[in-house]
Amino acid sequence: MKKLLAALALAGAGTIGAVSIAAQDAPQLPGVVDASRVTAGTYALDPAHTLVSWRVNHFGFNDYIGLFGNISGTMELDPANIATSSFDLLIPIAEVTVASSGLKDHLLRAGKDGKAPDFFGPAPEPAKFVSTNVRQTGETSALVTGMLTMNGKTGPVAILVQFTGAGANPMSKAETIGFEGRAVIDRTQWGIDYAAPMVGKEVELHISAAFEKQ
Repeated sequence: MKKLLAALALAGAGTIGAVSIAAQDAPQLPGVVDASRVTAGTYALDPAHTLVSWRVNHFGFNDYIGLFGNISGTMELDPANIATSSFDLLIPIAEVTVASSGLKDHLLRAGKDGKAPDFFGPAPEPAKFVSTNVRQTGETSALVTGMLTMNGKTGPVAILVQFTGAGANPMSKAETIGFEGRAVIDRTQWGIDYAAPMVGKEVELHISAAFEKQ
């Protein structure tokens, strides 16, 4: 029994050693959650790697999910004084992505017989978010409040933001910072009230953003 335990201990030690060597040999990710990597300056959104998803309940059965891409915007950031930071985002509503072509047509079609469209209409202006206040809430988190202009109306939105990584992008070599943001809006406040509340009034927004230093 003692010989068996000794053999198992040796085998375990060998496995742990192999795992440690493998971990040392594994390449380090370019971006890590390390605030010391963040430098002050002006940053621009990387439109190829920034997305805003939306989620709304459908008739109480399940949630439907859509996506906006090709987003542009800038960020002014000073890690030594987060409160002075500012954000602006421009989201092309007309480029919405959904699983059903029929639903996309409904989101962007004109109203019948000259009436207002059910949702955005065929040529919607991009939605725009401009921050008015940034408050740090933790080591890697902040509350960003600002004004969202969408569908011809403007109203306040609060976004919970989490810092998700910083470092040099190995492809572009640009100094890059990543964030995720979450918000909930009442779509009827922006005049999008079709089928509410059968189709949920509350829309969950999830933002995954990469900013590159200019």
